[in-house]
Amino acid sequence: MMLQDHLVRIWLTEQRTVLYVTHDIGEAVYLADRIVILQPSPGRLASDLPNDLPRPRDRHSVEFHSMKARIMEEMRRHGVATE
Repeated sequence: MMLQDHLVRIWLTEQRTVLYVTHDIGEAVYLADRIVILQPSPGRLASDLPNDLPRPRDRHSVEFHSMKARIMEEMRRHGVATE
């Protein structure tokens, strides 16, 4: 979590576009303003979800967990493994 917080501080300071690839849904919700879900082989766009949660993001909030659930539902809907 320290690395994630450090990345957010850098992003807030530099105000540059960052492309971050992760398989961790919680990490994606914490870091991203836009979450792209890819389908398995070949990798194609399955969903493009905006993340409008306010910063700083609270990993324990209902809204945070709702966003994680929304992403998992999108993944299931497109046949993307969630584990």
